[in-house]
Amino acid sequence: MTVVVGYSPTTEGKGALPFAFGEALQRGVDLIIVAEEDSASEEGFAAAIESARDEAGAAGVVVKVHDNEKGRSQADNVIDLSYGESTDLVVIGIRRRSPVGKLFLGSISQRVLLEAQCPVVAVKPPVGLPR
Repeated sequence: MTVVVGYSPTTEGKGALPFAFGEALQRGVDLIIVAEEDSASEEGFAAAIESARDEAGAAGVVVKVHDNEKGRSQADNVIDLSYGESTDLVVIGIRRRSPVGKLFLGSISQRVLLEAQCPVVAVKPPVGLPR
């Protein structure tokens, strides 16, 4: 069984990581990270993963980074993984929005929420985190 998290190098993406680690730890499953485009090869990726692991106290969680298919969006990759037999949960990060902004989600978030096969948790970053 696994928890899948959509990662982007934004406040929202980094905010979802500790929650996903905590869920994987609590469920006793692996964590699959679906990185946005080439963000898994960026310099700060490993540091963001270790920081989230430490914050969640999830030292024993096995992490796998999903290889994205060329020409497919991050939403497509996350949705495809949600249909896997072993996927228990999908975690995505979302922005805090004004009352009017709540009518609209980002296109990736909205697609994942509407099309994923398994439960999806939308995590907002803590108040006060720098953008």
